Amino acid sequence: MPSVTAQLTNVVEKTHKLLDLCKSLQEENDMLKLELQSLRVALDTSIDQNKQAEEKMKAFAVARSLEEVKLEEAGINEKIFDTKQKINDFVREIDKCIELLK
Repeated sequence: MPSVTAQLTNVVEKTHKLLDLCKSLQEENDMLKLELQSLRVALDTSIDQNKQAEEKMKAFAVARSLEEVKLEEAGINEKIFDTKQKINDFVREIDKCIELLK
């Protein structure tokens, strides 16, 4: 049977090993916490950039729809102008016919 001194020395050695292991695990834990924090910051940044990109896309979509409306309005305005021209032409012809009847 080992002596008390040998047993005590064995316990002290194992305690030192456990303390060293605990210290290394604590350091690893601290490193992992820092990595987690940096990943969260990167994720938050990516989410913000994504939201900004979505808002830009919405703004572009609205701008495109407004351009289409303007183009449609230009087409409508052109049709209105053509119709007014035709009406004016008819009025002139009617005026000529009235002059001839006098």
